Amino acid sequence: MYKFKTYQYSVAVVLCLAVASCKAPQATTETPSKLVPDAFYVNNVSKDTTNMASIPYHDFFKDQNLVNLIDLALKNNQELMITLQEIEIAKNDVRVRKGLLLPTAGIRAGAGVEKVGRYTSQGAGDASTEIKPGKEMPDPLGDFAIAAYANWEVDIWKKLRNSKKAAVTRYLATVEGKNFVVTSLVAEIANSYYELLALDSQLEIVKQNIELQSNALEIVKVQKQAARATELAVQKFQAEVLTSKSLEFDIRQQIKEAENKINFLVGQYPQEIKRDRNNFLTLLPSTVSSGIPSQLLANRPDIKQAEMELTAAKLDVKVARAEFYPSLDISAAVGVNAFNPSYLFTFPESLLYSLAGDVVAPLINRNAIKAEFNSANAIQLQALYNYDKTILNAYIEVSNQLSKIDNLGKSYDLKSQQVDALNTSIDVSNDLFKSARVDYFEVLMTQRDALEAKLELIDTKKDQLNAAVNVYKGLGGGWK
Repeated sequence: MYKFKTYQYSVAVVLCLAVASCKAPQATTETPSKLVPDAFYVNNVSKDTTNMASIPYHDFFKDQNLVNLIDLALKNNQELMITLQEIEIAKNDVRVRKGLLLPTAGIRAGAGVEKVGRYTSQGAGDASTEIKPGKEMPDPLGDFAIAAYANWEVDIWKKLRNSKKAAVTRYLATVEGKNFVVTSLVAEIANSYYELLALDSQLEIVKQNIELQSNALEIVKVQKQAARATELAVQKFQAEVLTSKSLEFDIRQQIKEAENKINFLVGQYPQEIKRDRNNFLTLLPSTVSSGIPSQLLANRPDIKQAEMELTAAKLDVKVARAEFYPSLDISAAVGVNAFNPSYLFTFPESLLYSLAGDVVAPLINRNAIKAEFNSANAIQLQALYNYDKTILNAYIEVSNQLSKIDNLGKSYDLKSQQVDALNTSIDVSNDLFKSARVDYFEVLMTQRDALEAKLELIDTKKDQLNAAVNVYKGLGGGWK
């Protein structure tokens, strides 16, 4: 049953207005403490602002097979799809907060019946009241109403507007979060792709080594028949061949797992990854242009996300602080009300209307409001520290990878010379072994050292390629 009554102000209004002068607690005001250096630590002389983060991934990567994998991942990757739904959730929250700024309106319809005691003030009054001459009030008394109503909280202290701004900022933060997922996804696919190419190259090296060792084994067997070698030499060479064959299957398993990792990232069931298996060692890392550290603030999505979350947290503190002040609610209604449906549209007797303004403020027991304010203030400080941490982490990530590129370049040159020397030593040791000038042990050790050096050279090349990718990611590239 719906009843509509006119509002009468009471002494409570005066008390609520008095509370308006109460002083709300001040929020903790701190600013980000980490000043970004003028240049990266490994390159603290250069002030060149050229930054490869602005290069789209389909121009940064020259391998079309890799670009095709990234394109497919941006359509199918499940983690990215989950992040897109987080954006939708944040967008809907903005709509909710925006709606709170506007009046709510609706239509009510109700029906009920009430029986009161005859010996009560209402019962005695109804018994002595006539609707029309000679027609008494019915008993029990019906109650029928149809009315339109509206409610509106006047945003005096910008509580609702700040709440909406916080929701909008968090929505923008989720967009930046999606961009960071894209950046990470592009880098992960590229790193996995180069790992797969490296494994292909290592598999080919092992196959060549097995062939070389098998030839050496046959030579030892012939020498044994000629009494120039022993059974021990034969068994040692045989064991080395078996070790290399076992390594071949280990690498094949790693290739399968690397392929399936890429398949998972691109959102497809296991299948062969299309790629060029030739000339891995001839691949050159992309030219690195790191720009200056301050560009991280504009290019790194995770930094922009942390900044927006900090802004939203500050707005939440303002919203929590506004809870200490009075709120003004205005409500209104207009409609018809009668004890009998036949009288509902009898005007003006059935007409009802109301207009009320409520001023409400916390008077006592404000512990809950204080607790909410303190929590909002603590969350703001968390967001501030997280912003500082994100900037510091981004700087260190890029600095580490730039240093890695420099050191890997020098290491690769030395390992290349080592491989060339060991390749020559294999030919020399084989010739000397055939002429019985060295024993089988030196041949075995030379072949083993050469294999390890070649595998390490491939790993170094892979690390070089991955370091360039990680710098690209660290600078904020890949999402544009």
